[in-house]
Amino acid sequence: MRFYGHLSGPLVLFAAAIVILGSAAAAPDSAGAGVDVASRNYRDISFDYFVVGDPSQPRAAHTDFALALMGGGGIVDAAYESISKHAGGGHIVILRAVADGSFDPEDGQLGELYATKWGPVVSAETIVFHHRAASFDPRVIAALRGADGIFLAGGDQGNYIRYWKGTPVQDALNAHVLANRPIGGSSAGLAILGNYSYTSLDGGSMESKIALADPYNPGITLEGDFLHFRWLENVITDTHFSARHRLGRLIVFVARLNQARPDANVFGIGLDEKSALLIGPDGIGRLASGSTGSAWVVMPRRPATTLVKGRPLTLRDIHILRLDENSSIDLRTRAVNRPAAQTSDAIVRGTPIPDPMTSPIMLRGVVPPDES
Repeated sequence: MRFYGHLSGPLVLFAAAIVILGSAAAAPDSAGAGVDVASRNYRDISFDYFVVGDPSQPRAAHTDFALALMGGGGIVDAAYESISKHAGGGHIVILRAVADGSFDPEDGQLGELYATKWGPVVSAETIVFHHRAASFDPRVIAALRGADGIFLAGGDQGNYIRYWKGTPVQDALNAHVLANRPIGGSSAGLAILGNYSYTSLDGGSMESKIALADPYNPGITLEGDFLHFRWLENVITDTHFSARHRLGRLIVFVARLNQARPDANVFGIGLDEKSALLIGPDGIGRLASGSTGSAWVVMPRRPATTLVKGRPLTLRDIHILRLDENSSIDLRTRAVNRPAAQTSDAIVRGTPIPDPMTSPIMLRGVVPPDES
């Protein structure tokens, strides 16, 4: 559950109770003076903080770089366990963001699961951003700099861009990966892991049929200078892939990026719900055990024929591959070993050429009213 708007009446008492958990210490002020972040959960003006374990303990003796790309829509235990393992059982930091001052007492649950199910870990801290100001708070930056593993939760990737781009948080995330430490993301968290990302800054979620009809629709907001992680230098990711028929829009994203940067040779990776692609230090990606769907790779072999504002897309010779539990992808070479299926697809004047492999996930006519 989540509470929205200004707190009043009983909610004021509820929020006040959150500030002091098992301690008589006063709530921290906005500058964080005298706060012992290892002691308890608390609320601040610009973020919420939850903690399990003791972040003041020494960090892991050894960590390994790894990526966990999760499609959202459900938990894949093996993906979270991979972050703990490559973090050396050390300190995990979980990041969330919301666009208002709402409070959700369940936001600390992933930290509890790291401590009880996906570990062992020394500590798990959850930081829920409510404002860009949190990205300059020394407590937040200290937590990120002390993290042995980081997980970016779901929600709205637009909040991540608005709150983190051009701040010490962006710097800390890039430095974390350069230091050979693991990071993962689910749903919105996955959407920003690639070097290129669809930011959803207009507050909506781009539908494939709209993107194919006009690849320069104002709602297609793309970012190319945010997170820079090894093996994903030329990748844009997408989420909830098959369930929300996002192949069409991912094709548009890739075509747009390659038109702007022909030298980059950008390709797309889409993840189905309750599925994760785990990429190890060697750059080899495999579907996590327990995944219920697939990973999809989109690699156009030639530039678009028609890619202009206000006109439907025409793009031929799009190599599309589906990965299952027997497949792997080498992110160093883009070679896919034992794909579950593959095809060469085409979009002509905004209309996909019928294909038994891709048509079921290319676009949809109706968006479910309860989709979030």
